[in-house]
Order: sequence, then structure tokens, then C-alpha cells
Amino acid sequence: MNDERISVIDAASELGLRKSALFKILGRLGIETRIERSDKPDHKGQAIAHISLHDFEPLSQELASKNAASSTSESETIDAEYVPVEAGVFYLIQLEPQHDPGRFKVGFVVSISERLRSHRCSAPFATLVRTWPCRRVWERTAIECVTSRCERLHTEVFRTDDLDAVAARCDQFFSIMPEVMRNVQTVEGADAEPAHAPEPSTGAATSGQPSPPAE
Repeated sequence: MNDERISVIDAASELGLRKSALFKILGRLGIETRIERSDKPDHKGQAIAHISLHDFEPLSQELASKNAASSTSESETIDAEYVPVEAGVFYLIQLEPQHDPGRFKVGFVVSISERLRSHRCSAPFATLVRTWPCRRVWERTAIECVTSRCERLHTEVFRTDDLDAVAARCDQFFSIMPEVMRNVQTVEGADAEPAHAPEPSTGAATSGQPSPPAE
């Protein structure tokens, strides 16, 4: 049995749910949480609820089956907490600005502040370059488009010779997508060096303000 654990905060972010909704689902499925002191620097040793990765896998499968049922069955009513938040942001994170400036990660997330904190556990100097308003269903297509000339190192981790060009391709992709109907704040170079935060092209939706703290 896998003894590794994930915080409820991180699990909610990965699943695209609000933390309060995830707690309801955990109770319904009988999945126990354990309060542990977090070893993450940003949590400052606070006691935080965790679940085991052994429980996280069936939880993910349960949510996937519920979401599939909601899209294929008109008669079945799906509880609101099972429906993931469909609007969020697409992020571009530079993982090692000094030692490996071409290595980056892209993807969709609801809470960019939580995702950045999570990445900084393994890459403490990770820098958020830009975010764009995004729908969850666009994620795969967006990743394929903006990383078309990059070396894939992992599922969502790539290496490039020109990070500015990646940001520009993101601008191009999201400038032609429909408006995201949600009050999503985006980040432009909040933690990044100016050289890696180019001005958005016409049509790119950014607020230029840092993301709000996670719930």
C-alpha cells in the first residue's frame, strides 16, 4: 500500500474542485483525512488535512465516472460538487530560470497560487511567466499547439530554446478562443524576469494583476 500522501488543498487543485466540495465527497466516499504538519516551506509547518495517494486514485476514478455520466445521461442528476470547475487559467511556468532557463511547464489549473506552491516544493525557483483565461476542455489542444517545436521531457514539462516564442504561441492560441465566462484573474510576469514576460498580442485576455490567494 502506498503510504505517500497528498494534501486536500493540492488534491482539490488537481481535480478542479473547490476544497469545501472535495471534503463533502471524501465524507460521502468514506475516505479518511489525516491532519499532518506540512513540510512545504510555504505552509510554515501548519497542520493540514491529507489523504493517501492510495485513496486519491479511486477518488479520481469516481469523479471521472460521475462526469462521464453527466455528459451521457439526461435523466441522471449529478450532485453539483462532483462537477469540476470548468474555467480557470492556462499557465506557463519556468522551472529553473538560472540553471535550465529553457525548461518549462504548461497546463490548466483553477488555483494558480496553489499550483505554483506545489511546483516550488521540487523546483524552489520556479517562476510564473504568464497565465491566460482557459476552459478545462482546451488544455490538451493548447498544450499541443504551444509546444509544437519543443522537446517533451514529461507529460507537461518541455524544453525550448526560446521561451518568449512559447508565450507568443500562447497569445496566438488564446486570442482566437471564445471568451471565458468567468471572473478569472490572470498573471503577466508576476514572478518572472521581464525578458520572459512579453506584451500580450491583440486579443489576448490578461488583467496584468496577480492572482488572488487560494481559498
